[in-house]
Amino acid sequence: MSNTLILCDCSGSQAIDRDALSAATGLKCTRVYAALCTNQLEQAAAEIAKGDAIIACAQERDLFEEIAAEIEVPVAGYIDLRDRAGWSDEGSKSGAKMAALISDALLEKPAEKTRDVISEGRCLILGAHGPAIAAAEQLSETLAVTALLENGDEIPTSRSFDTVIGTLKKATGTLGNFTVEIDALQQIIPGGRGTFGLTDPRDGGISECDIILDLSGGTKLFSAGAKRDGYLRADPRDPPAMARAIFEAAQYIGTFEKPLYVKLETQLCAHSRARITGCTRCIDACETGAITSNGDHVSIDAMICAGCGDCSALCPSGAITFDAPPAAFQHQRIANFASVFAASGGKAPRLLVCDSDFGAELISLSARFGRGLPANVIPFEISALDSFGHVEALAALTCGFQQVDIILPPKSDAATLERECALATAIAGENRVRLIAPTDPDTLEAALWGTDPIAAIAAPITPTGSRRQMARMAALALNPDTTAPLPLPDSAPYATAMVNSDACTLCLSCAAQCPAGALGDNPDAPELRFQEDACLNCGLCVRVCPENAISLVARLNLSDQALTQVILHKEDPFECVECGSQFGTKSTIERISAQLAEKHSMFATSDAARLIKMCDTCRITAQYSHTDNPLQGGARAPTRTTDDYLKKRKDH
Repeated sequence: MSNTLILCDCSGSQAIDRDALSAATGLKCTRVYAALCTNQLEQAAAEIAKGDAIIACAQERDLFEEIAAEIEVPVAGYIDLRDRAGWSDEGSKSGAKMAALISDALLEKPAEKTRDVISEGRCLILGAHGPAIAAAEQLSETLAVTALLENGDEIPTSRSFDTVIGTLKKATGTLGNFTVEIDALQQIIPGGRGTFGLTDPRDGGISECDIILDLSGGTKLFSAGAKRDGYLRADPRDPPAMARAIFEAAQYIGTFEKPLYVKLETQLCAHSRARITGCTRCIDACETGAITSNGDHVSIDAMICAGCGDCSALCPSGAITFDAPPAAFQHQRIANFASVFAASGGKAPRLLVCDSDFGAELISLSARFGRGLPANVIPFEISALDSFGHVEALAALTCGFQQVDIILPPKSDAATLERECALATAIAGENRVRLIAPTDPDTLEAALWGTDPIAAIAAPITPTGSRRQMARMAALALNPDTTAPLPLPDSAPYATAMVNSDACTLCLSCAAQCPAGALGDNPDAPELRFQEDACLNCGLCVRVCPENAISLVARLNLSDQALTQVILHKEDPFECVECGSQFGTKSTIERISAQLAEKHSMFATSDAARLIKMCDTCRITAQYSHTDNPLQGGARAPTRTTDDYLKKRKDH
């Protein structure tokens, strides 16, 4: 059975073209109701009862869920058309956008990958005596509580929870798996009359817990503490905040699903080679500390990862990709928006990227109390805003969007988005990709309404392949007449290598350590080769070069030359003075000869100096046959036979 779209114009406050939506989406549409959530509840129940209903209203979802539960027929889905399209100064022109939004909602979302996290309710409370004990008393009926106090002046006599004295030195882990280290640890001795006694203090006490409730009012235990599952923090001077934290702590018992946000392919990682550090973009950007160095590649603690998406946007090699949902699905949504909007008669579409909280609410407020969104602005709501990098922005422009705007939530770290927007702008041109920071609906509308139109590309395409391949395809489509390489910010993941020929000795250390194979050698001649489109701008070649002969220049070369190997530096090979075979480079052998011949004790004679100019085979032969060979022994003793032993016995 196919889905049926239940339409409602919300008391006549929006214009909905039933026939146009049906034709554009292929869905069967009901007549346009006016008040399904009030005096048309019976009609709503009747439509839901037919099965496979999709309701074009998200505001009253709870109400429709109650109706569906009563008649025991589930609702297939909900779509918000009103706030994102219908309520607008250009609502009568929003038919194409409505069709695009409906088509997006119909896409099958990949299943979320999760891992079970078990919390047994072991809660550690930190803080001064008053707040910590008050919280412990409230939580002791639900959780297994331990209160960590800094001194034992007022040890509580209640045994409904544990109390220890000490100073928290270190805390690691996350919900269900915290490990804490406590110095000056003293435990209660509950026996005897009077105040409880304490054990002698000891440093380095190790314990585990599932939840940490931090009421100390001091420095937070974890960077980006708000993103650390199971770590709750409140100012003890703020009673409402304490109450919220205590209530939330009580909920952290049982089995929880932890989303697995990113996927790592270690063989692509350009972090390090031969103990020399290269790319650290993901480590530098990770607020939670979930990404750490692990030899030649990075390691990601999936339990600590909060799913911000910074690492996937910044990774130059594609070793880290966002997976909740997969990046391919995000690109599918963008292409689907553009194609359905164009097929429905829409013109000059603009993509408005926002998060599921601040951005979505701002759009809703603008629709209800302001001008709403222009008819050609399609909101693209995603859970991890920072995962929308330059590749996604370029892909949107290539699919046919004339502009991409990203709503930046207040108090968020804009470093990654600013960096990616700057890179996208360098490739696509000014004003194509904008990062806007509205504080209210009025400033949002000011940024979206009345802007000068920007022509979209004449022949939209959908980029495919890896992120680097998509970026290149998009750049070619956006710059069809450009022949010179595009200059990029220094942090860009695209670059060309420059070699100082006077300094380079062709030791090929750079080629040996290049993680992407952009630098390579020629097995038949002393040459250093380079393929520009493979360069990640990780900097390993610069750091490993013993002569400081290499430098990198960020740019994007769109010519075919970037896809082929070019020679950065080459030299004539040196010919062995004995056999004539080629080995090493002429300049290197001559330089070594000049430095060592007749100057070093090992090469004091002309014959010894000649060894420098021989290949390995000839050098070994010459040394073995030389009269001064230090490894040469005396004449070998004759082999003794049985007859020798018998003759010796007979003589005696």
